[in-house]
Amino acid sequence: MRRRYGFLGICFLTVATVAQTGAGGPVTCAQISGWLAGGVSSSRLTQLVQQRGLAFIPDQQTTAALHDAGAGDQLLASFRSDRVHRGASKSACPADLATAARLVHQKQYAAAEKVLRTALRTDPAEAAAHFALGNVLVHEADWDEALEHFTESARLMPSFPETHSRLSSLFHRSGDPDNALAEARTALSIDPNNAEAYKALGLALADTGQYEASIHAFQESLARVPDDPEVYDTMGSTLRDQGNLPAAETAYRRALQEDPQYWQAHNNLGLTLQEQHKTDDALFEYLAAKRLAPDDLAVRSNLGSAYCDAGNYDSAIAEYGDLFRTNPDWPTGHSCLAKAFLAKHQYEAAIAELRLAVKHNPTSAADHRVLGQALLLSQQNDEALRELRIAVALNPDNALAHHYLAMALGNMQKYELALNEHRQALRLEPSAGNHYFMAVCLIDMNRFDEALTELETAARMDPAQSLYRARQDELLKVIRTSESR
Repeated sequence: MRRRYGFLGICFLTVATVAQTGAGGPVTCAQISGWLAGGVSSSRLTQLVQQRGLAFIPDQQTTAALHDAGAGDQLLASFRSDRVHRGASKSACPADLATAARLVHQKQYAAAEKVLRTALRTDPAEAAAHFALGNVLVHEADWDEALEHFTESARLMPSFPETHSRLSSLFHRSGDPDNALAEARTALSIDPNNAEAYKALGLALADTGQYEASIHAFQESLARVPDDPEVYDTMGSTLRDQGNLPAAETAYRRALQEDPQYWQAHNNLGLTLQEQHKTDDALFEYLAAKRLAPDDLAVRSNLGSAYCDAGNYDSAIAEYGDLFRTNPDWPTGHSCLAKAFLAKHQYEAAIAELRLAVKHNPTSAADHRVLGQALLLSQQNDEALRELRIAVALNPDNALAHHYLAMALGNMQKYELALNEHRQALRLEPSAGNHYFMAVCLIDMNRFDEALTELETAARMDPAQSLYRARQDELLKVIRTSESR
């Protein structure tokens, strides 16, 4: 369940406490370890150490433990500066937080969670441990409890801007743009040069449709940390939402230039290329994303969709078939798989997939319409009629839905009703084809003169289609024969 937190309450508590606390004192070993476990970059921690100094004097064992936890050379080098040790003591470094940071660095999130929960039972007031556990829970997709731990971390240490940026990102994920904006702005009020805070602000602004302001916030983030692939990727998604697909493509490619292993950018670039009908290029990106994240369901579903667009129906069937075997409740992709089955004239398999499509999305007029078409092809007229009536009710302005509903009614010899649907299709789309099918219905009703007029119109509109002229000639023979009797 998604929780919503009161906008005014959080904003008031945070800003008031920040004003009292200030920028924070020297950095403790627990904070270094906890923030490493929380995913704060070594370059950012180096900046904090240089600004605030250290509250401890790291020995060789502590330095080795932090190195194993992912501390970079620049951060470790900053420990050797005499300037940062003024007033520092030889206080012990919490082994449990260093262990948790090492486990997070190794992506052993379940093990890190266990260590952090034990650490918090020992010291429930350690803000850095709450921050670290919140990060681990994000990796485990436990958004609600992650929000609780970041909130507690912010209560215990409101002066750390990264905590507010993480809260902003979680509110963004839960669809709460007001609190997302409030937390991002709180982070920037603490540190106006914080790259992560600008990233969080960009996300929150995009949620409210403020695309230009969002892109500006991302650019501010990149001005401070120019090699962050996540910012380029997120900016690409904002540009894509704005409808600027070429610029989005450029942003995604820059993300991959910074980190070729960033599979999310491969996937998002694939989506952007597919929207531009660059199907082969989209397939290349989806395949790259799948190699890097073989268990991500969205990537595999997107890959199946691109195979359908490319007309590679065997690959689409194989990709979706494997996806649905292991994840039968995955909601999307059934329409694409049905398209592949229809192309191979496997109507019953297509119908089964389309039934799942309308189950997951019962208000999709297109899925009801295609299901009706498939049922017509398999001569299940009663069920086809039902689905096509639903399709027309959901989208009365779709010419194809009226056309296929007319076909179903004609198959059941309900010609007056069929003729009305043909008229609706023709009104919405006055094409040669719709004139032709209306003529066929009129012929079935023995209304030959009206049918001849429709066939003449169809032949005039599309003279290259020999069928229309042939049916016109046949009908003229029928009319002459009946007049001679």
